[in-house]
Amino acid sequence: MPANAVHLSRRSIISAQLLTQLGLDHGLSVERCLHNTGLSPLQLAELHSEIEGAQELQLIRNLIDALPAQYDLGLQAGLRYQLTTYGIWGYALLSSQTFRQAAELGLRYLDLTFAFNRITLSEDASHAHLELDGSHLPDPLRDFLLLRDAVAVMVIQRELTGARIPLSHVQLSMSTPHNPAPFIEQFGLLPEFACARNRISFLRHLLDLPLPRANPHSTQLCELQCQALLAKRQVRSGLAGQIRDRLLSTPGRLPDMELIAHELNLSSRTLRRHLKDQGNSFRQLQEEVRQALAEELLAIISLSLEEIAERLGYSEVSNFLHAFKRWKGLTPGQYRQTLS
Repeated sequence: MPANAVHLSRRSIISAQLLTQLGLDHGLSVERCLHNTGLSPLQLAELHSEIEGAQELQLIRNLIDALPAQYDLGLQAGLRYQLTTYGIWGYALLSSQTFRQAAELGLRYLDLTFAFNRITLSEDASHAHLELDGSHLPDPLRDFLLLRDAVAVMVIQRELTGARIPLSHVQLSMSTPHNPAPFIEQFGLLPEFACARNRISFLRHLLDLPLPRANPHSTQLCELQCQALLAKRQVRSGLAGQIRDRLLSTPGRLPDMELIAHELNLSSRTLRRHLKDQGNSFRQLQEEVRQALAEELLAIISLSLEEIAERLGYSEVSNFLHAFKRWKGLTPGQYRQTLS
């Protein structure tokens, strides 16, 4: 499987909530946990909001700085990530037919999780190997994120199969801890420390274990929702996210590329080049942003189709209706019915 790109884009706030609770359990204040993250306690309480990956990394820095004696802090964090924590991604895994299908689906949509490590699955004649690559991560955070992501994988495995899969080997790049007992408890064996790579190995045939809650129809539906959610988050990130915010700022007046380029202190030529480098175009981005916004706005029942069309910059409702039908194969009214 190909390596996953570093996950610094937008993500659910749930992980930040779990990490803050970890800090609170160790006697820290909410303010200490959120220092320099740009998050307020009020924002932290919003269940369905999203934050930037960089904000979560800052929260983790705060925990590490405030709790230096907790050598297994990342391990403690990983235990808090239950399958239900991940929303639709977790339900997709739960309904998979085999452990292999769940692993492949999970890695395909890894950007919907809270992992910062690049995670890949490989196989040889007798064993399967999950490798975690944190070489792109800041040194002070690397061990914490390695332990958190590795233990979260173990929690997911136990919840999927209903039992602990016996591991053959665990190799970790972190230095040997003074007390390995918590590591033995979580992995079921003593890991090898100070290794050149991070690898969790188990017998290959275990990938074909049937899962107790297999439901192919549910898996298909959940994967479609994973695809849609991932597309929305990509639209909200980086340059696309800035353009999205700009579209929302002046309902009814869709800015052209010249205006957006000026506001970003770029020439239209430079903006066009940046978009091309990302495999995109301004027109395509407009369509993607409009589609994502349309789906969000249609979920707000109090908004009429006329108001939604205006917010998206359409001069006529009919133009919005035709565009939405082209995007989704449904009218806006039919799409709204699927949300109820």
